[in-house]
Amino acid sequence: MLRWLVPVFLAWLAGPVAALQLTVTLEGLPKELKDAIEASITLRHYTNRDVTAGQVRRLFNNAEQEIRTGLEPYGYYNVQVASSLQTTEKGLNALFRVTPGEPVKVTSKSVTVEGEAAELAPVRRAVRRFKPGEGEVLNHGVYEESKADVESALFNSGFLRMQAKRKRVEVSRKANTATIDLNWVSGPRMKFGRVHFTEAQFPPEFMERYIPWKEGAYYSPDELITFQQRLVDADYFSTVSAQPDLDHADGVDVPINVELAPAKRTIYTAGAYMSTDTGPGVRLGMQRRWINHKGHKFQADIDYAQRLSAYSTSYHIPLLGPNEKSLNFGVTHHDEDTDTSHSKNDRVAVNESRKWHGFTRTVGLQYLAGTYQIADEDRFTHLLYGEATLSKKKANDFFFPRRGWSLGLGLRFAPEGLLSDTSFSQVTLDGKYIMPAGRRQRLITRLSLGAMAVDDFNQLPPELRFFAGGDRSIRGFDYQQLGTTNDAGLVIGGEYLAVGSIELERYFLPRWGAAIFVDGGDAFRTGEFDMNIGAGIGVRWRSPVGVVRVDFAKPIMSDLADSIRLHVTIGPDL
Repeated sequence: MLRWLVPVFLAWLAGPVAALQLTVTLEGLPKELKDAIEASITLRHYTNRDVTAGQVRRLFNNAEQEIRTGLEPYGYYNVQVASSLQTTEKGLNALFRVTPGEPVKVTSKSVTVEGEAAELAPVRRAVRRFKPGEGEVLNHGVYEESKADVESALFNSGFLRMQAKRKRVEVSRKANTATIDLNWVSGPRMKFGRVHFTEAQFPPEFMERYIPWKEGAYYSPDELITFQQRLVDADYFSTVSAQPDLDHADGVDVPINVELAPAKRTIYTAGAYMSTDTGPGVRLGMQRRWINHKGHKFQADIDYAQRLSAYSTSYHIPLLGPNEKSLNFGVTHHDEDTDTSHSKNDRVAVNESRKWHGFTRTVGLQYLAGTYQIADEDRFTHLLYGEATLSKKKANDFFFPRRGWSLGLGLRFAPEGLLSDTSFSQVTLDGKYIMPAGRRQRLITRLSLGAMAVDDFNQLPPELRFFAGGDRSIRGFDYQQLGTTNDAGLVIGGEYLAVGSIELERYFLPRWGAAIFVDGGDAFRTGEFDMNIGAGIGVRWRSPVGVVRVDFAKPIMSDLADSIRLHVTIGPDL
């Protein structure tokens, strides 16, 4: 006791309420153990602040036992601790020299499951992978994680009434050995029962289309989460909660209670934007989330900018069955005036969309008719073509992903003579990948590919030709500046497209950062590919409506004029 009594007594002589500065030193442990044990010592929490001699005395007495107890979960049951309290210029230093000794190792392990679950692959796999195994250190964290894996496998397979018959770990401190004996009784395998919906704006027969499982299916938490997410994605409800009701289970059938609250029925949106491709503009929108008890939706949008005006309406009809199917109708008027072309057309579209192997699949028809001026030609065209698209996005955060990707594949086909001035077929591929490149850095890569076969290229409107250059293509070049040229040197677009980009962002503040980038590629016809490369730097601001990107870029490989261009875009990364 004298090892700590003297310094505490000297501190007490300075006054009964004198404040001390305390430090704690822990020796003899590897870093990964040292950090964990320091956090478990109550005395450590009083460092770098004023403490009294009475507090030091009480906490120091408990510290040795706290160290021994803190090391047991890591398999060390025969720990020796030599401690002393030393006087320093600033106050007191509590020194603990720890000898952990040899860790306890498992000499016998028995992990079993009784009942129907014993033959299921997920349960057998969790039992087989149980750690620690014989001859391994008894790490309690690993043990608890493995135990949770077994119970999770049972629960996820529908054994909601499983019970642990034995959960026993016996440790012999003298022999430095441990035995593990675990046994679960799985009980009956539960099934999905009746689904009860709270009062909502739709009848039960409409709501049942969102149930992903078939009648009599075994209970699965993953399926329940999918069900809840489908209701959220339907965009009809402000609150969605789907929970099993075990208290009212009838035999093996588990009722599911779904609580719903209607969302705001009509949404109005308005916003201003800036893009160097189309100039400054405004967007206005109105969405009717549901029109009737069948869940039909209606949406109208206006996009008006310096070089673009577009007006569109769409009508969506949910279809019965799985995969979130819907039948969609749309009408659009589009008027765009660029340095390359002027196009004014109307479009009517009908398609069916659904979830398909994790993608959103859309198949339908489009009819496009209008006038356009490109290079030195004025034309009128009309086309009826089929279109199919596959798209998917995945990210850890869609507002500002540190890791994520998007992929889109499009196919178009039109036979000549069937309300079409020419026949053509076209395929496009667009991909983007974002990954971390350091603590505050993101690496962003982008790729766009396209190809077509067409009987009369001149009959294609600008919307169906390939161009490169601009904010979202090759920076350092004007919007649609790159493409095949006619005899007069005017850009008329291409039959093929190949554009790639690589960009590195670094954020110096939570919302402010900078970027460097290189873009390259071309829009071309057969045998005419001409690599154009632009590079530059930019500023990034994470605004409430998405990332604002202000870029300065110039061509570094091109036959075109060498000048610095400003590019401004606002919106999500994916």
